[in-house]
Order: sequence, then structure tokens, then C-alpha cells
Amino acid sequence: MRLLIVHQNFPGQFGHLVQAWARRPGWDVRGLGRETAPGLPGFDGLLRYKLARAGHAQQHPYLRQMEQATLHGQAATRAMLYLRKSGFVPDVILAHPGWGETLWAKDVFPDARLIHFCEWYYSASGADMNFDPEFPSTFDAKARIRMWNALHTLNLTNCDAAVSPTQWQRSRHPEIFQSKISVCHEGIAADQLGPDPSAEVTTPSGVTLRAGDPVVTYVARNLEPYRGFHVFMRALAEVQRRHPTCHALIVGGDEVSYGQQPQGAPNWREQMLREVKLDASRTHFVGRLPHAQYVKVLQVSAAHVYLTYPFVLSWSLLEAMACGALVIGSDTAPVREVVRDGENGRLVDFFDVEAQARRVLDALLEPRAYAPLRERARTAVQQYGQAQGMAGYDALLTLPLEVVANRRSRNSALFEMETMTTREKVSLTTALQINHGNDGDARSAA
Repeated sequence: MRLLIVHQNFPGQFGHLVQAWARRPGWDVRGLGRETAPGLPGFDGLLRYKLARAGHAQQHPYLRQMEQATLHGQAATRAMLYLRKSGFVPDVILAHPGWGETLWAKDVFPDARLIHFCEWYYSASGADMNFDPEFPSTFDAKARIRMWNALHTLNLTNCDAAVSPTQWQRSRHPEIFQSKISVCHEGIAADQLGPDPSAEVTTPSGVTLRAGDPVVTYVARNLEPYRGFHVFMRALAEVQRRHPTCHALIVGGDEVSYGQQPQGAPNWREQMLREVKLDASRTHFVGRLPHAQYVKVLQVSAAHVYLTYPFVLSWSLLEAMACGALVIGSDTAPVREVVRDGENGRLVDFFDVEAQARRVLDALLEPRAYAPLRERARTAVQQYGQAQGMAGYDALLTLPLEVVANRRSRNSALFEMETMTTREKVSLTTALQINHGNDGDARSAA
């Protein structure tokens, strides 16, 4: 099996899959990511690409994402042409296509089976847009996302098969394409996570919190409304008012992953701290944490709040459940696929601050009553483990190999290639950065 894995931030969601596949006898696994991709320790098959230029500042706002996709696709295509010239022709390409890297993958490798990770397809209603009345969408925003979907529609047209991590995320794609999309979560290390009665966390201010303490936890890549940070902060103020000894551990950065920056404040953390009154000695913003420390936060949690617009599912929800945390989640898709109210967690209305505060207070005041939910949460999340993810992805990769072989036998002619520059001949293990050619000339892709 010759496998090419494409992700702008390689390895992205595919880290444990890449490691397992690369260890298999007879498998030749390569990666393709942007120059800023973190890479994967011990994996030396990563090829990095670099954009030829930035997008034009005067580009029509509706077309900026498509221009960026074209630049990413062209740079990735140059890297793929290099791979082909060097003798690597994949049987399968597994890619997150959201930035445009695979727009011309089938032109370079027409015989390869192209599998796309379909994370999200935008819509003007029924999902994240216009979900939160605090932040209504404009007609201009709706028009813009229609154009954004042009890229995702091209990706769905180009791929041979696709995969989404949840039924909800699959359902957001146009019905005409859904037959192409399997549902398989890539998998978390559920078997390596669990409760730890001895877990403790020391905050930047020197406070040590232990498993069993009344600790409220909240985790997001960045603290922002898409993940309900504004609602959580309002509920936390009420919890602190009623519970004088509880502490809150808040994990996340101050950037914006989704949505917009606040107006009048540098970030949403400061914006909400201006709005609500919290006890600073009991409110601990710890930023982003190394994975081991982040797990400790989940293990000391007495009540873990996970709120989200109807959007993509966070790994942190699954990891919290695997650690035996009591999840108090928003009654939104796709949370409902994982958390069943009163069985393995609690669900509350995303906007109901009072209901969220009551649920948290119940968990803090009666921790033993929720022990069965914690245990069932661990059981429920096993279906999202790495073994299950590996099995699902293996089926996607390996079932059609005879078809791939037949395609190759019918179309064995190699592309005519232009002479490679000396710079391109550097070994793959040096993670070379490809950036050459005039992006206005179609021939420059080679």
C-alpha cells in the first residue's frame, strides 16, 4: 500500500492513524502539509509546501477563500508532481481538503483513490449561522458562505469517497453527495484515559486542586461564542455566587477559531470579564496546556461544561467522557449523538444560563449521585476509540485496492514532466519547502 496523507496542519486528526500505518510491513506512507505544519515525531516522510504568494488585498471578499484555495492547491500540486517524479505514486490519498490542497490531486494521480475528510459544509440556516441571536448574520455573510461552499462542492465532486466523524456533520452536506460519505470518527485514545483519584492541578496562582474538590472545568481550543464561552461565563458567575468554595479551571487560548473577534475588547476572555462579576481567586484561566496537563484538568473535574453551536464535534468532549468527567453539555447537534441526558451526562439548553448553573451546582453538591453517569460515559465513548477509528479507516483505504490496481493497469503512462530544479531534488526526509513558478501561468505548476 502506498498512501499519501494530505493535511495543511499535518498530521491534524490523522496522527495516530499515520503512526500505525507507517509501522505496517509493506506500507509506504507519505505526508503532505504546509510549511507551518507541526509534523509527527518519528515520521520522516513529510513533504512541506509553501505558498507562492499571499492573497490579494483587493480581492472581492466573497472570492478570498477561493483564491486562498487556489494558492494552496497550486503549491500542493507542485509537491505532488515532485512526488510523482521521484517515483512515489500513491494507491490512496487521504486528505482534509478544506484549504484546497487536493483541487488537482486527481490530475497528478488519476489512478489513486481520493478520500476526503468532510468536516463541514456551510449553510445559511439550520446550523451555526443565525443560531445565536446575540450575533445575527448579515445577508452579506450568507452570500459569502455560499461562495465558500464552492470549494467544498468541488471537493465532493473530485473525491472517490469521503468520511465524516459524526452523523450530524455528514447530514450537513448536500443530499446528492451523501452516498459518498461514510461516518467514522478518527478515534481518541479512550483506552489510555480514565479517572485518577490522585489527580491534581496547580494553577498559575499556586492553588492546588484535587480530584474530589468542587471544580468546574471548561475546555476549548479558543475561548469564543461558537463554543458557548459567553454563556458559560454567565452561568459560572451564578455558580460562584451560590457556591462559595468552588473553583473553575478554564482551558483555551485567546484567539478566534470560528466567528469574529469581539468589538471593544482584545479577546472574548476580557470581553466577558468586563460583563460578569467573578471571584478572581477562584477563576483560573490556564491557557492552552500540554496534553498530559490537560488530561489532569479533566480528571479533577466535578462538573465539565461543554457548550457548542450546532457545529463540528470537539475531541475534548469525548476525552472528558473517557476520563470519567460528568459532562454538562448543550442540547445541540452533534452533542446529542454522544451525550444522552440522565444516562451518561446531562444536557441543557445552550442559552439557559439558570439551567446550566443548576446542573453544575447539583453536580458539585451531590457528586456521589452522578457516579453512575460518569461510569456510563466512559463506556459510551469506547465506540469512539482509536481501534474503532482504525477499523473504519482501514475499510475505506483497503476495500477498493483491486479497483485501484485495475485502473493503474489501464492507464500506466507517466506524465510528461518539466525538468526539476536542484532545490526540488532534496530528500523527502529534509521536509523540503516547494515554492517556485509564476502562479499566473498554468505551466508553472510543474
